[in-house]
Amino acid sequence: MNYHYKNLQVIAFAFTFFMGVFITKAQINLPRGSQKATVSQTVGTSDVTIHYSRPSVKGREIWGKLVPYGMTNPGFGTASEAPWRAGADENTTITFSHNAKVGGKEIEAGTYGLHILVKDEDNATIIFSKDIDSWGSFFYDEESDALRVDITSREVPHKEWLTFEFGQITPTSATAALVWEKKEFPFTISFDVTDIVLSEFREKSKGQLGFSRQNWEQAARFSANNYGDLEEALGWVDGAISGNFYSQKTFNNLALKAQILRKMGNTEEYAALMNEAAQMANMNQLNTLGYQMMNAKDYESALKFFKLNVKNNPENANVHDSLGECYKTMGDKKNAVKYLKKSLALNPPANVKANSEKLLAELEAM
Repeated sequence: MNYHYKNLQVIAFAFTFFMGVFITKAQINLPRGSQKATVSQTVGTSDVTIHYSRPSVKGREIWGKLVPYGMTNPGFGTASEAPWRAGADENTTITFSHNAKVGGKEIEAGTYGLHILVKDEDNATIIFSKDIDSWGSFFYDEESDALRVDITSREVPHKEWLTFEFGQITPTSATAALVWEKKEFPFTISFDVTDIVLSEFREKSKGQLGFSRQNWEQAARFSANNYGDLEEALGWVDGAISGNFYSQKTFNNLALKAQILRKMGNTEEYAALMNEAAQMANMNQLNTLGYQMMNAKDYESALKFFKLNVKNNPENANVHDSLGECYKTMGDKKNAVKYLKKSLALNPPANVKANSEKLLAELEAM
């Protein structure tokens, strides 16, 4: 064969191959009919994220027609019976950053294909599938189900573009909902926020996070305020107070330990620690202690702390105002008037002046 002709053949083949690859790779980016969307919500320290595509109504009859009731044969793929894909095009997916509950049922952290079995006008089932890579519901397999949750749909104002929304947010839960045309499909997602936060602290406290006294105090406070293990919280704050290289006894950790002991029913040690903390308190901290006692209706302790603040800071208008407010709350009009007038005589800032004048006006009306 002529070498020149052979070389031309090689060049032609290479050019054809290159153009084929080029055409395959370099496709024009056109807008989709159903645009992609992502929505996320944080609950406590956990995240829920939904990826989906958004078809529009376009005047079509949706429920029972475009989206049939019950399981249907999609006519493509391997599924002979499939639920609705809860969107358009690719698989709609939902991701939980931590173990969660949906409708009160447990589901592990991870990403799931999200499908909806629309049963009739009012009832549906949310299906979470371990298969997240298949296209839509065309390859749906019930054996891949991780969880099914029955829900009730409800009528809403018209929504042209299919939308996932989060509403009814609480410190531990959020309600996700698919909204399209005039129907909403809501499902509640909740997390054990206290356990998640404290479990993460237990794990990370073995590293650099555990080298800070303040982190142990924060964990103890969070646990005590959010129904954690009080014995564990007490151990954490004890370690912040003494026994470790980062330990230091402070007003804050003594007062925190006292509050934990009070919740545990140890009133004697609680009172002793509050007195010890008061001796270390600055003016603002002592005032805070007084109001804490007043809110707890422990007026004897509140009065003691407010009086100590007046003794330590006799020229401060705010401490006189606070002592006067305490006396007023206790029903001692004479002493309340005395200290509120003293507050006004010390040229108080505007907010303290307003409070003293308000309380005096209330006393005069009594």
